Amino acid sequence: MEDFLNVPVEKVNEDRLYRTLDKILPYKRAVEEYLKNKLGELFELEYDLFLYDLTSTYFEGLAPGNPQAKYGHSSDKRSDCKQVVIALVVTRDGIPLGYEVFDGNRHGSTTVETIVSVMENRYGRSDRIWGMDRGMISQENIEWLKQGPRRYIVGTPKGMLKQFQTELLDHDWETIRDGLAVKRCPSPDGRETFILCRSDLRREKEKAMHERFEKRIEAGLNSIVEVCKKKKQDPITIAKRVGRLMGQNSRSAGLFKTDIRAEKDGRAHVTWHKQETWREWANLSEGCYLLRSNVNDWSGQDLWQAYIQLTEAETAFRTCKHELVLRPIEHQTKNRVQAHILVCFLAYVLYKTLAQWQRRAGLGDSPRTILTELARIQSTDVMIPLADGREVRLRCVVRPDQAQTLLLDRLGLELPMRLKLPSSLKKCSANFS
Repeated sequence: MEDFLNVPVEKVNEDRLYRTLDKILPYKRAVEEYLKNKLGELFELEYDLFLYDLTSTYFEGLAPGNPQAKYGHSSDKRSDCKQVVIALVVTRDGIPLGYEVFDGNRHGSTTVETIVSVMENRYGRSDRIWGMDRGMISQENIEWLKQGPRRYIVGTPKGMLKQFQTELLDHDWETIRDGLAVKRCPSPDGRETFILCRSDLRREKEKAMHERFEKRIEAGLNSIVEVCKKKKQDPITIAKRVGRLMGQNSRSAGLFKTDIRAEKDGRAHVTWHKQETWREWANLSEGCYLLRSNVNDWSGQDLWQAYIQLTEAETAFRTCKHELVLRPIEHQTKNRVQAHILVCFLAYVLYKTLAQWQRRAGLGDSPRTILTELARIQSTDVMIPLADGREVRLRCVVRPDQAQTLLLDRLGLELPMRLKLPSSLKKCSANFS
C-alpha cells in the first residue's frame, strides 16, 4: 500500500484494513454480475451448465457475534465447532458465478430453491441445466425443478439402485472408456432418464471396503460372544455394544443378522449369522451408482460427462480452503465473516482467470506454478540524493532470469523498469494523506 497507494506505513494497521471489509460487502451482487459478464467476454464461456455444491467452514470459539454460526454437518470433520455453510455455483469450466452464505446447520437440500432462484433472477432462466450431488436432492426438490420447468442432472441415493436390479444384470452397457460403462434407463412416464454408471475402480474400492468392515464386525461379534460365555453380561449392555459395532462399520452391517436374548439366569446370549442375499446384492451393485435427469435428448455419455464436472466445484472448495485461506479465523461478526468470504471468492476468480490465461498460452493449467515462478521476481530501491538534502527513491524491478522471461513472453506480459503510482490511483491515494 505504501508503494501503490502512497499510504504511510504508520497509517496501515489490522483494524483499519479489517474496516475496509465493511465497505465492499454491499457491492457483492454487482461484483458477481460484472465478473460473470467480463469473464464470459474474455474466455467465451458457455453458461449452459450450472454446477452447484456446498461446503462448510468452521470457527474456533463460540462466535457469539455471528447469528449464522451454528453446529451442523462439517465437511472439515469438525462437528465440535460452529460453522457457516457456503453454497457455490460454477460453470462447466469451474469459473465461479456466485455464492451464498447460509447458517451452519442448514441442510443442503433446503438450499436448492434459494440458490436456483437467486441465479435465475440474476442471470435469467434461459435453457440451462443444473448439476447437483445427491446430498442436495429430495423428492420435493425434484418436483420443484420439474414445475419450473428446469432441466437437471443429479445424483441419487444409493438405495434407488435396487429399483434397477434387472438392468444391472443386463449386458447392453455403453462403454465410455476403459473401466467405465453407462446405461440409459427411461422412466415409465418418459419424462426422466436414469443413467446407470459402473466403474471398475470404484468397484474395487467398495469391495475392499466391504471386506475390511466384514472382518471387523466378525472379529467384534466373536469377541462379544466369548465375553458372554466367560462372564454374565447384561443383555441391554451387550445390545448397545453390538449396535456401536454395526454403526462403526455400517458399510457391511447389513451382512450380519444378530440375535441377543436373555437366558433364564439373566445372562446375555448372542448368536449371529451372515445373510448371503445381502452379499449377492453387494457383489452386483459394487462400483455402480445412479444419476437422474430430465434431459432426454442427450446420450448416456454426455449426461455422465456433465455430471462428473461437479468435480470443478469440489476443486474450487479445496483451493479456497487450502491455498486462499478461506476459514475466517480473526472475524467474529456476521458482516465481517461474509466480507472475508467475498474476498476469498474474488481471489478464486483471479486464480481461475490465471488458469484460463495459462491454458490459452499453452502453459498447462496450474496457476500455483506460475505464481511460484513469478514470486521470485524482485524489486530494489535506488536512492538518489539531491543538492538540497532531499532524497529521491526509485523502486526498480530486477531484470528477470531466462526462465521468467520466457514465461512472461508466453503470457504476453512486459515488466516495467520501475514501479510507480498509476495515474488512476493518484486521486484515491490523496484520501489517505
